[in-house]
Amino acid sequence: MCFVGFHKRYTMAKEMITGAEALMRSLKAEGVSTIFGYPGGSIMPVYDALYDYTRGEKKAFEHILVRHEQAAAHAAQGFARVSGEVGVCLVTSGPGATNTLTGIADAMMDSTPIVVIAGQVGVNVLGTDAFQEVDLVGVAQPISKWSYQIRRAEDIAWAVSRAFYIARSGRPGPVVLDFPKNAQVATFEYEPQSVDFVRSYVAYPSLNTDAVREAAALINNSKKPMALIGQGVELGNAQNELIEFLEKADIPAGRTMLGLSALPTGHRLNMGMLGMHGNYAPNKKEQECDVLIAIGMRFSDRVTGNLDSYAKQAKVIHLDIDKSEINKNVTADVAIVADCKVSLPAITRLLDRSTHKEWIESFGPLAELENEKVIQPAINPKEGPLLMGEVVNAVAEATKGDAVLVTDVGQNQMFSCRYFKYNKKRSIVSSGGLGTMGFAIPAAMGAAFAAPDRTICMFAGDGGFQMSIQELGTIMEHRVPVKMILLNNNYLGNVRQWQDMFFQGRKSFTKMANPMYKCIAEGYDIPYSAVTERADLKAEVEKMINTDGPYILECAIKEEDNVMPMTPLGKPVDEMLLEI
Repeated sequence: MCFVGFHKRYTMAKEMITGAEALMRSLKAEGVSTIFGYPGGSIMPVYDALYDYTRGEKKAFEHILVRHEQAAAHAAQGFARVSGEVGVCLVTSGPGATNTLTGIADAMMDSTPIVVIAGQVGVNVLGTDAFQEVDLVGVAQPISKWSYQIRRAEDIAWAVSRAFYIARSGRPGPVVLDFPKNAQVATFEYEPQSVDFVRSYVAYPSLNTDAVREAAALINNSKKPMALIGQGVELGNAQNELIEFLEKADIPAGRTMLGLSALPTGHRLNMGMLGMHGNYAPNKKEQECDVLIAIGMRFSDRVTGNLDSYAKQAKVIHLDIDKSEINKNVTADVAIVADCKVSLPAITRLLDRSTHKEWIESFGPLAELENEKVIQPAINPKEGPLLMGEVVNAVAEATKGDAVLVTDVGQNQMFSCRYFKYNKKRSIVSSGGLGTMGFAIPAAMGAAFAAPDRTICMFAGDGGFQMSIQELGTIMEHRVPVKMILLNNNYLGNVRQWQDMFFQGRKSFTKMANPMYKCIAEGYDIPYSAVTERADLKAEVEKMINTDGPYILECAIKEEDNVMPMTPLGKPVDEMLLEI
């Protein structure tokens, strides 16, 4: 006798929840811990759901109330750059959303993974010019990696998972989710989703082994190889693989500004910073090397100078995860489109163990010349007003290369990047491609939440400091332990330098009248001190570093201090000026 069995299917009822609640669960599923945001009318249902997720048994997130939505985006950037995770900011529609656009564009230029979630008017009134309506997807699409409007509550889990996958995978970048109010309040049967594949989006290209062999052969036969290290090494978590590669073939390296902490400052193969205000030796030697290996960098105009004369003598090997960067500015003889954590060890395995003693030693006289003419006068002046270089050097010495550097934009950025020290990975947060003034304070807040065990040293000029000065309120409320060094020269210093050098000294609207920062610090209950005399600098820096919580150290800087060396715009990279 044959018995035919059967299985009775039991289906459990799925839980009915609101779209706002679904967003909370989806963010939790992505491992989000910190949200930077500012509430408003079109995002209020989400903030109501967030209330329960920031306290009690359901607590999953720490929400940081910023004082301006642009700061939320920059704080998310700082968090992402130091932690290696996706930064998250939450804002309302209209001006709340548009205020994040500068941060989105900045994140796109610098390959920073953030997800911006913005409220939106209900779908039923889209296109009617409803109160605080703006076409965020249309506006953000050119400056983001992906922009999407979640019109139905049922799409939330999918959209959030896809957003985080796109933001963090491949070449990282910003993603924008526009969240209409109807989708926030609608109820539906929630089901978690996980996206790890998007058709037509190849996050991690397959390694071309033929290209790897070609690259290794070029390097093995080279007499004067040189590596250019970009932020892609940090984004790919390939710092160890980089060092193994450089050391096996004995290759000297220059670093881009955003790649400075990918290779420790004290490493014997580190030849300094590339670019317009970089170090003299690596900029000169780019024009002499026979093989140029670019790793995770995009050949920015501020690195290459005049492209018509850039490294024409060299065979170029370009390693990048983004195919669009290949041959965009500099033509590559060998291109390897892959994650550098994969491509670097693949090349290293095929390299001969080499030495390039004479080639490496040839950097020395150029470095000594820069040290004599530029560095020592900048960090060890004997008289006159305080200089930016000596302030940065004092902070670098006090923190022993273990701190995170956050900069604003301008002279403060160039001086701090040049003279800070980097012993640990993910130790620099700066606005590279977009050059956003006002970046430093909020980005430093984000960095502090990402790495509470590290010292965060932020440098800003008086111009950039005032562009986001309202965030001192956020720092006050949360006692964010940011050490803020204000380099006050009463000028928009970088523009003033260019006016002096290229516009016959016509200082058109670069002189600034500044407030009493001491009173501002007192108003925000932030410890403050000022340095006007060189003899007091070391002690005041030590006091700042040893004070728990936030601190503002204002330094009265020589008004017409200049950043040198400098490659004038449009000139070949090796035509650096050591002095004006």
